[in-house]
Amino acid sequence: MKIKKVLVPFIAGALALSLAACGGEDKAATDKKPQEETKQEDTKKEDTNEPEATKEQQASAKEMQEKLAEQQVDDKKIVAVVNKEELKGENYNAAVTSIQGQMQEMGQDPSSKESAEQVKMQALDMLVNQALILQKAKEAEIKASASEIDKEYSVFEKQFGGEKEMKKALKAQSMDVKTLKEQIADLIISGKYQDKIAPAKKVSDKEIKEYYDQAASSSKEAGQEMPPLKEVSEQIQEMINQEQQQKLLAKHVEELKEDAKIELKI
Repeated sequence: MKIKKVLVPFIAGALALSLAACGGEDKAATDKKPQEETKQEDTKKEDTNEPEATKEQQASAKEMQEKLAEQQVDDKKIVAVVNKEELKGENYNAAVTSIQGQMQEMGQDPSSKESAEQVKMQALDMLVNQALILQKAKEAEIKASASEIDKEYSVFEKQFGGEKEMKKALKAQSMDVKTLKEQIADLIISGKYQDKIAPAKKVSDKEIKEYYDQAASSSKEAGQEMPPLKEVSEQIQEMINQEQQQKLLAKHVEELKEDAKIELKI
């Protein structure tokens, strides 16, 4: 089974910084060769302000990372209690990192005072929702098999470019394979519960066509062209299903909240 995108992974944010770091190292390695090949040419351009611009960009990026890091809390700090289950700073920080990254992708500044409060509340809400879903899933005795966990673990491993890079990323976040697999198990269990509460429904050809036409129109306005409908039909069907499931799941979570005892500690 695929881990549901509707449920934000506990580990996505935790590993995001490491993934970004690995990506930065790869880029640096990729950039290094052409820089060496054009060393003589660059020497002739010493009068340009390119090095200064690079230093400014690096300083700006460092300042941004420092501001974002200020939004983190101690890993052991209790950030919320949901039905007597204590939620720790480690998972909160993972959620914060994930949300910060999403905001940056959308061109927003997650380091501003207003954004910091928004990030905090979204991260807490994310953790509470995940806790409620997982609690109900375990009450229903939903489990994740070893083969299911190993399959999803291999997906993460491939995303990081192999076992070596995966373990490097885990080490950077003070995690180990056992902890990662435990979190993957939670994701699988939550995903199965989602299928039970918000099962995917058949999407009609008409719905797919309408979704495609709307997306094609938006792409055209942005100066881009959509692939033919037959090439993206399955993807559109999956997206529609996820949107439908997300609405049903959100409604279910709100119902769970009404009967839950939730204390926010930060």
